[in-house]
Amino acid sequence: MANASGLFTPSVPNLRVRVRPLTGIHRFEGLSAKVVCFGTIEGADKHASTVSPSQSRIPRLVSQGCKLVGCGSAVPTLQISNDDLSKMVETSDEWISVRTGIRKRRVLSGGDNLTSLAVEASRKALEMAKVDPDDLDLILMCTSTPDDLFGGAPQIQKQLGCKTNPLSYDITAACSGFVLGLISAACHIRGGGFHNVLVVGADALSRYVDWTDRGTCILFGDAAGAVLVQACNSEEDGLFGFDLHSDGSGQRHLNASIKEDESNTALDSNGSVTGFPPKPSSYSCIQMNGKEVFRFAVRCVPQSIESALQKAGLPASSIDWLLLHQANQRIIDAVATRLEVPSERVISNLANYGNTSAASIPLALDEAVRSGKVKPGQTIATAGFGAGLTWGSAVVRWG
Repeated sequence: MANASGLFTPSVPNLRVRVRPLTGIHRFEGLSAKVVCFGTIEGADKHASTVSPSQSRIPRLVSQGCKLVGCGSAVPTLQISNDDLSKMVETSDEWISVRTGIRKRRVLSGGDNLTSLAVEASRKALEMAKVDPDDLDLILMCTSTPDDLFGGAPQIQKQLGCKTNPLSYDITAACSGFVLGLISAACHIRGGGFHNVLVVGADALSRYVDWTDRGTCILFGDAAGAVLVQACNSEEDGLFGFDLHSDGSGQRHLNASIKEDESNTALDSNGSVTGFPPKPSSYSCIQMNGKEVFRFAVRCVPQSIESALQKAGLPASSIDWLLLHQANQRIIDAVATRLEVPSERVISNLANYGNTSAASIPLALDEAVRSGKVKPGQTIATAGFGAGLTWGSAVVRWG
């Protein structure tokens, strides 16, 4: 039986099922206790503050769990500082850092491309997890800026040398992409019997930045990050709860819409059919209403994390680390304050890389793991948010 999150449960007779889409929760009516997909039971909140994440979760109606076992990241060699930007637009290092927390960023140049960064990050994640490329069952490439319009995941599969031709496809959800990829990986493992799923977050938003626009050019950088999600028994499950949303009415606040090339007149209809053939198209530079995006993030992200924690049966005090999409330090600080997470338990590398979209969470995670900050068994609350508008959160255990 598959629930709304793509998780399969054993057949249970004489139960009436009520499914709520994309909430990460599955209730069965007709039982003496309420059973939740991510393991809460009515009354558990009374005891949640005194038990660990694994202890607070009851056995669930899922046959297997999943865990995060490896990570990797890669960034371009070209580094652009705030001082470099001040020579292009009217700004300064102080103006940028005070308002965003960003001091420098990496940008693709020369022969660099996004696929090569994604492959490098993937190799590092596989090496940490001690998994051979041929043992991969699925590759998810979370990106809005692939090197090929039709997607980049199959090229990662090719360059990793996967001889078994595992399914590989792209997920387009901008800055929320990695969190959506993480939940998708869990669904494939729990519901599809997959064992090793590689989730890659990679973006090159520098390709769509107007470098004369002070409001956006100071924000973005390029990078790739990857995490290996692996099947495990339900007792070791490392995904405690999640929460996902979208609101298309917010698209006007953050977009890079398609536009016709008005200058290209090579194809002429000659009066035969009006408007045909269509003119060549491309995407505009990123358009953003910063104030509205800020309001959206500080309102929705804490609510989403609180919802994921509730579904997991965990209090905010159980979080070892808060890892948000690295968009703006003011957003990160505001969310941490709302959740009452002290600054020393907040992961941030925004100052060095800027907003790297779908890459920001796995990039920051990889640095935190390799530096010894994040240790196996620790609980991380993570959230992505951005264009769409989309946003989502997950409560996970590392290792």
